[in-house]
Amino acid sequence: MSLLFRRASLASFGLAFGLSALSLSPLMAQDTAPAQPAAPAQPAAPVDPNAVVATVNGQKLTEADLALAEGELSQQFAQMPPEQRRAAALSAAIEIKVMAAQAVTAGLDKDPDFQRRMAFLQQRALHGEMVEKDVVNKVTDAEVRARYDQEIANTPPTNEVHARHILVKTKEEADAIIKQLDGGGDFQKLANEHTSDPSGKASGGDLGWFGPGQMVPEFDKAVFALAVGKYTEQPVQSQFGWHVIQVEDKRAKQPPAFEQVKDQVRQAVIRDKYIALVKSLRSEAKVEIPDEQLKKTVDALENAK
Repeated sequence: MSLLFRRASLASFGLAFGLSALSLSPLMAQDTAPAQPAAPAQPAAPVDPNAVVATVNGQKLTEADLALAEGELSQQFAQMPPEQRRAAALSAAIEIKVMAAQAVTAGLDKDPDFQRRMAFLQQRALHGEMVEKDVVNKVTDAEVRARYDQEIANTPPTNEVHARHILVKTKEEADAIIKQLDGGGDFQKLANEHTSDPSGKASGGDLGWFGPGQMVPEFDKAVFALAVGKYTEQPVQSQFGWHVIQVEDKRAKQPPAFEQVKDQVRQAVIRDKYIALVKSLRSEAKVEIPDEQLKKTVDALENAK
C-alpha cells in the first residue's frame, strides 16, 4: 500500500536511539538460557482506552495514547515480549510529551515552518482516516473473490514444462553431446558427466517445472518449441554458455489457489477503489497549477493511474 496511507510516524532519532538498548536484551538472553516452552495464550482482558497509565507534569497518558505509541514503534521491536514492548511504548510516549512541552516553552510551535508542517501532517492523517474508513474497511470478501475469479478468467492458459539441460562452455562440446544422444546416449548420465551447472551434476540436469519467461530468452524459446521427449538438435547459446535441452513433460499451468493470493487480491481491490475515489474527488475539485510544464507532468501522472 502507498506510504501515503500510513499515519504520521512518531519515531525520531532520539526515540530510536533510546529504544535500541531495549532490543538487545532478548538477544542476549538467548545466549545464556535455553528458550522455555510458551505458556498457553490467555484471552486478552478488555482495555479501557481512557484508563490512565501515567501522568507527565500533570498531563494524563491513557491506554489509548499508549496504543498509538506502540503502533508507531518500528518493526525492529516487533519481536519484543508484550510487557517489554508496552514499556518501550510508554517510555516513548513520555519522551515525546516532555520534549513537546519543552518545544512549546521555547516557542517552536509558533514557527511558521512548523505550523505548515503540522497542517500538512493533519491533512495526511485525515487522508489516512478517509482511506481506512471509506476504502479499506468497506472491501468485502465477496468483492475479493469476484476479483480473483475475474483475474483467473482473464488470464490466458499457458503451459509449463519439465526440462533438463546440459550446460557446457563451447559449441564443440555441445555438438559432441548431441552426437552421443543421437547414438542412443542417456541424457541424465551425460548431464551428470558433462554439465557445468552445479545444481545439475547430481540430478541429471533436472530443472523441474517452469513457465514461460522464467528462463533467459534463448533458452525459453528453444524449450517451449520442443515436443515431449525430444532434445535440441542444435546447441542453444545463452549468456551462460551452450545448452543441450530435453523436455521431459508438459502440462497446463494451474492458477494459484484463492487462499494463496487472497491478500494480494485484496490489495488490488483496495488500490482500485482508492484510485476511483481520488479521481472522483479530483474531478469535483478546482485545481489550478500556474506552471504549465508542471501541470503537464502532473496530468500525465494522473492519467497513467
